[in-house]
Amino acid sequence: MGLSVRLMTDAVVVLGAALAAPGVPGPALQRRLEHGVAVFFDRGAEHLVVSGGVVGPPPAEAHVMRDLALARGVAADRIIVEDVARNTFENAVYSGRIMRERGWRRVVVVTDAFHLPRALYVFRRLGLEVSGEGAARPSHISQLDWLRSQFDERVRLACSAVLFLRGAHKPFVTRVWGE
Repeated sequence: MGLSVRLMTDAVVVLGAALAAPGVPGPALQRRLEHGVAVFFDRGAEHLVVSGGVVGPPPAEAHVMRDLALARGVAADRIIVEDVARNTFENAVYSGRIMRERGWRRVVVVTDAFHLPRALYVFRRLGLEVSGEGAARPSHISQLDWLRSQFDERVRLACSAVLFLRGAHKPFVTRVWGE
C-alpha cells in the first residue's frame, strides 16, 4: 500500500489582461481567470493572487478578476488582489513581493499558453520559484492568430532578456522589494 503525497500549492497567480470596457473582462482576462480558478481548485491552492493594475480606464484588472473568482466559488479570504502591475514585468515584481513576504515556495503562474514562456522567464530571473499553467487556444481564435501571438511573445521574450542582461530591472525591483 503506497502513500500518495500531494504537495500543497501555496498560491496560483493569475496574470491580468485588457478589459473590454470599464469593468468588463476582455476575452484573454476571462480565459486566464477561468483557467486560474480551475488550477486553484485542482491543486488545492491556499491562495489565488489576481495581478493587474489600471492599464486603460478603471477599474484595475485585478478587481475584475476578483469579482469573477468570487462568482466561481473562490472564498474572498483566499483571494489576494495585486492591483498595481501594468505589464508582465510588474506582475512578477509585485506578485513576487507578496510571495517573498509570505514565504511561498510552491506557486503556479497562470496566463495564456503563448505568454507563459516569457512570464516564467521574468519570474525566474527575479529569483522566484514558480511553475506555470497556460490557458489553451480557444476554438474561436484561428491557429494563425495564435501563432502570431506566439511569435510576438518570442520577440518580447528577447527584449526582456536584453533588459535583464543590462541590469535595467534592478532599480525598480529594489524600490518595490525594499532591498
